[in-house]
Amino acid sequence: MKTAKLVLKDGTILTGKSFGADVSSAGEVVFNTGMVGYPESFTDPSYRGQIMVLTYPLIGNYGVGGPTTDEDDIMRRFESNKLHIKGLIVTEYSENFSHWDSSKSLGQWLKDNNIPAITGIDTRALTQKIREHGTLLGKIITEKEEDTEYYDPDKDNLVDQVSTKTPRTYKRGPKTIICIDCGMKNNILRSFLKRDVTVIRVPWNYDFIAEGLEFDGIFISNGPGDPSMLKPLHKIIKKAFALKKPIFGICLGTQMMAIASGAKTYKLKFGHRSQNQPCIDVDTGHCYITSQNHGFAIEEKSLKRGWKVWLRNANDQSVEGIKHESLPFFSCQFHPEATPGPTDTVHFFDQFVEML
Repeated sequence: MKTAKLVLKDGTILTGKSFGADVSSAGEVVFNTGMVGYPESFTDPSYRGQIMVLTYPLIGNYGVGGPTTDEDDIMRRFESNKLHIKGLIVTEYSENFSHWDSSKSLGQWLKDNNIPAITGIDTRALTQKIREHGTLLGKIITEKEEDTEYYDPDKDNLVDQVSTKTPRTYKRGPKTIICIDCGMKNNILRSFLKRDVTVIRVPWNYDFIAEGLEFDGIFISNGPGDPSMLKPLHKIIKKAFALKKPIFGICLGTQMMAIASGAKTYKLKFGHRSQNQPCIDVDTGHCYITSQNHGFAIEEKSLKRGWKVWLRNANDQSVEGIKHESLPFFSCQFHPEATPGPTDTVHFFDQFVEML
C-alpha cells in the first residue's frame, strides 16, 4: 500500500496507508461510531462533502454487495445511486472479505468511485480530538497527488447537488404524499411504498402547491448541509402549513419544519453520527435507540407558540423531534427507516400514514 496523509486545518498530520483511489480530497472530518453498515452510510446523501472517520477498529471484512435494483428502479443494498463521502479514515482495513452477498472488496469499491481512503490511523484518538475541538476541516493527500485546498461543505447548497431534478410518481394505493427530496435515502422511499402509499417525489425547491398537485400529506426528507441556506424551501413549507394537511419530517426535514415555523437552528459541536443514540419521547418517557446522521439541531428556546419538543437526546439533551400541539405536523431528527441501525421507531411511518 502507498502512503497517504490526513491533514487537519489545525495543523495536525496523520499518516497511514492508502487503500482507496489514488487522489486527493478535502471536506469536513466527522466520526461515526457504528459497527456495521458502511455501504448504506457511504451512499447516504446526508454525508455529502464529509470525510468519514469510523471508530470501529476493523472495516471491510464483509465487502460490498452488487448494484441491483427493484421493480421501481431503487437500489436494493444502497441508500442512493452513488457514494457521497469525500474520503474514508479507518484503523484497520480488511482486504479479505467474506459474505454471501458481497461482490467486491471495500477498497475496490472506493477505487471504482474515485474516493480516497486511509488505514492505519488511530481513529478513536482522532475522534477524541474532534469531540474536544469540534468538527474540523481536513484533506486527504496521497503519494502521487499534489496538495489541495480545504473545503467547507457548509458554504455550498449541498441539497441542490443531491436532490432529484424532476418530479417522479411511484404509483401505489389511493392515498398520495408529496416527498420533498432533499437527499432522501432509498429506505424512506421503500418504507412508504410498502405501506401502499403513492409517492410523488419532487425536487427540494419545487413549488408543488403552485403547480396544483393533489395530495393527502407531505413528507420532508433528510439531506446534507446547512438548513438555513434553503430559503426557497422555507417558503414552500410555510405555504404547506396553511393547508393543515399531515406533514412528517426526518432529519433535515425536522430542521426545515422548525425554520419554516419561525424557529432557529445551530451547528452541533461534532454532530450525531451513530447507530446507538438514545432518544426520549417527552410525552411517554419511552426511550428509543436510534440511527443518526446530522450536524445541525433546533434551538429549543426559539420554538414558537403552538410547537413543542416531542423527542430529546438522552446524552446531550438536544432536540430530536418536534410536533404541533393541534395540527398534524410532527418530525424526528433521527432515522426511523434505519439502514443502517435499529428499527425502534419504524412505526412513525405508520403513524403518518394513519393521518392521511
